[in-house]
Amino acid sequence: MNPSMNEDDRKQIAVELLSAGADEEYLSPERETAPAALAAAAGPSIQFPDGLDPRPREFNEEPSPTDALPKADVVVVTWTVAEHRALADVLTPGFPPTSWYRYTRNYAQYHSKIRPGAPADKGKRLGTYFVTEIDRKTVLCIKSELHLNQDSIQSKTHPGTATLPVKDFFRQIIGEASPGSVLTVGTSGGTFESHGLGDVVVTRSAKFRLNDEFKNELFNGRQYNSNWKIPDDHVDDALKIMQGFSKNLIEPAFAPPTKRYKFKGKPIPPAKNTPQIHFDGRNGIPEFHPILTTDFFEYGTSANHLDKEGIAVEMGDAVLGLVAEEMGGQAPNWAVVRNLSDPVINADLQTSPRPINMQTHWAVWYYETYGYWTSFMGALATWAIIAGL
Repeated sequence: MNPSMNEDDRKQIAVELLSAGADEEYLSPERETAPAALAAAAGPSIQFPDGLDPRPREFNEEPSPTDALPKADVVVVTWTVAEHRALADVLTPGFPPTSWYRYTRNYAQYHSKIRPGAPADKGKRLGTYFVTEIDRKTVLCIKSELHLNQDSIQSKTHPGTATLPVKDFFRQIIGEASPGSVLTVGTSGGTFESHGLGDVVVTRSAKFRLNDEFKNELFNGRQYNSNWKIPDDHVDDALKIMQGFSKNLIEPAFAPPTKRYKFKGKPIPPAKNTPQIHFDGRNGIPEFHPILTTDFFEYGTSANHLDKEGIAVEMGDAVLGLVAEEMGGQAPNWAVVRNLSDPVINADLQTSPRPINMQTHWAVWYYETYGYWTSFMGALATWAIIAGL
């Protein structure tokens, strides 16, 4: 990532971060099935409570990419390559992202709404999926190639409006899988200074906070709530597992990058990161405190007070809330599970003049450095919710 990018470039930052790792091999139409390759891609070993370990289910006959999605009790949707890796390591152990089933159903109906060069355009697919079971509940895990901040084609006649194919994709997923619950899972920027790197936030609310190609859409500024009573019976189990992997969240000791800075002390050691799970409506967080969905790379700072507006900031979840509202009584329960891949950034850092915006530089550095392991924590929180159903 180019550290010289300033605030005007945050849309491009979003595009680059969200598509990182989506190369030709990743977007290949052929899934990996060789046992040796799958074994080589094995993730961390996790000790789940007896009887609650995820049990991935490979189909006896490989489905066609154009087949409808299988029915499921729960649908889990994630977005980036790093998030996909982490979700697979936790919920489909032994079946890494390259072994998930390709999904292209109705792709032709989406293509005109997807900008050239977007991952869904390059791969000519909507996503990949795999089925797992947790305590007799069928869970459909989906990695979407569609995304609010990836696909949009801006209107030439109505500025501030654009195509939103991921909205149609949510409707298609729900229509085919008929889930009772949907969780959207991934990375986010922290808004509360008390929340640390690798913490996970869980909320039943999402709000659009748009200032780019969607700023004039009627849904901009809208907030959507789900009345789902999210089970938390196994949150303590998830936290115990998370602690065992917290060494992967250690931030480096810090000092100025050159001796030109008038700093004579030793590098400053970081505080220990002990990942936590924060639910809306608990521990000082208002009930239905929303995830904030933006159409550019936004992050919380010690001065912008995004904690007053939302529980964290990301780039897509409010689309699920919009779809649920449009479905009315036919909508499934839904919630957002977001891990903090970058904590609240120090607002004393320089933002201008160009070429260096140090706040954005550090927000991007955190995301790129800790994206997988923070996503791993989010996947464990997702497991805990499903295990409690």
